[in-house]
Amino acid sequence: MIRVTRDITIDEKDLDIAFVRASGPGGQNVNKLSTAAQLRFDVGRIALEPDVLTRLTTLAGQRMTKDGVIVIHAQRFRTQERNRADAIDRLLELLREAAVRPKPRRATRPTLGSKMRRLDGKKRRSDVKAKRNTRSFDD
Repeated sequence: MIRVTRDITIDEKDLDIAFVRASGPGGQNVNKLSTAAQLRFDVGRIALEPDVLTRLTTLAGQRMTKDGVIVIHAQRFRTQERNRADAIDRLLELLREAAVRPKPRRATRPTLGSKMRRLDGKKRRSDVKAKRNTRSFDD
């Protein structure tokens, strides 16, 4: 069992990891070896609260299929073990981020002092620009 948060744990049997050939530079190593890890995790296998599930769906974006399966492709490293660990870490980070409830934004109004400072700055800038094209009557 992998502990994501104190409320969420996932079974390692639920993680489906396959190794495929990596793309990009790497020469003969890329052509011969299947080192890139492709992790598939069905979100329906764990019990998530509805708000956590909606945040997870939003955060996962295109990495989540219509069936609710998260697919993570890890090919950062040259070995299967490191790419496997990287894929699992990225899944856990995604789940942890979805589990955090965002703080609600409270609407605030600017203070009188901040309004005055803003208008003061605008007036000063306006004066600087106005003095640039001051012409005398001698011209």
